[in-house]
Amino acid sequence: MFYRVAQKSALHVFDRIGARAKAQGDGMTLGLTLSIDAMGGDHAPQSILRGVDLFAREYPAARFVLHGDESLITSYLDELPAAKATSKVHHTSDIVPMDAKPSQAMRKRGTSMWNAIASVKAKEASACVSAGNTGALMAVAHLQLRTIEGLHRPAITASWPTPKGQCVVLDVGANVDSDPDQLVDFAIMGEAFSRALYAIERPSIGLLNVGTEDVKGHDDIREAMRLLRLFGTTLNLEVYGFVEGNDISMGKTDVVVTDGYTGNIALKTAEGAARLVGGFLKEALTSGPLSVLGALLASAGLKRLKHRMDPSSSNGGVFLGLNGLVIKSHGGTDARGFANALRVAARLAASSYITQVSDNLKRLSAARAQTQIPTQAMKTTLTVSD
Repeated sequence: MFYRVAQKSALHVFDRIGARAKAQGDGMTLGLTLSIDAMGGDHAPQSILRGVDLFAREYPAARFVLHGDESLITSYLDELPAAKATSKVHHTSDIVPMDAKPSQAMRKRGTSMWNAIASVKAKEASACVSAGNTGALMAVAHLQLRTIEGLHRPAITASWPTPKGQCVVLDVGANVDSDPDQLVDFAIMGEAFSRALYAIERPSIGLLNVGTEDVKGHDDIREAMRLLRLFGTTLNLEVYGFVEGNDISMGKTDVVVTDGYTGNIALKTAEGAARLVGGFLKEALTSGPLSVLGALLASAGLKRLKHRMDPSSSNGGVFLGLNGLVIKSHGGTDARGFANALRVAARLAASSYITQVSDNLKRLSAARAQTQIPTQAMKTTLTVSD
């Protein structure tokens, strides 16, 4: 999946947030119900249900609605007492294959993925978590939940590890191109997401560009920055300015906004670089007897490094901008990784993220009306009518 490496994060950030959740005990999950696509993913339903069991042991107040083959799910739950005690199963024999096209998934209702999202729409659950096909999940979620009023398009966000903690990057693949108004929407969503998940009081926002100077970039990116600066005070946004690709990993801003085409390429570039560095490190540490001895002496530090770079430590990408919470787990995740995706879902469900985004979109609409600046969609309509 395209966002896999983006989900690799410094474990200490999640430890800090997790410690806060621990201090609150079951307060975060009291009354929480999560809807699970038990049949989605490369290792479903085993890894999915084991992840549910891990989470249920940590947060026994949470409840789960498991969608999938009831007989198969029940046979695994017999060996997972925490999950069994906190879950109910909604049977369906239909699934969305990992290689299915989004259009196929949208036409096939009654699958475990469709039903898991339907539970959120029906208010039976606070959030849906699935390790299934990314494109299909976005398409089905958009079809059922629709976007928040005033929002042009949803976006997929990724958490990028930095020396300071986490940088929220969006969009990373939901939209091939984005006009200035959509980039402003992404900034609003990314800022609210950063506050909700990482407890950053006032996240700084950067717009990804080929340079930091105001004259750099194409017309749309410069117009987006103009709009962000124009409405930033009204929306209570901390607008930093333009950032370059290397600024993401250095944590220059808490949120980086870009179109899905550019964001996806940036993530895949980072993935390749991470694999290259990992290969170099392994080669260096096994190149000879002295190197192996050095690796043994440094084993404690290397284990910490491996733990921090483990995707399972921060698994869980979020589809932002929908009228409901949908969290995408990596398809090949293990139980620990899926449990972490459930933690992401729980933190967002306990926050006022959707309300914050909706309120800011309303303020943006009012500010536009006062300044008489039409949106890109209105400009297009006016041009066509002329």
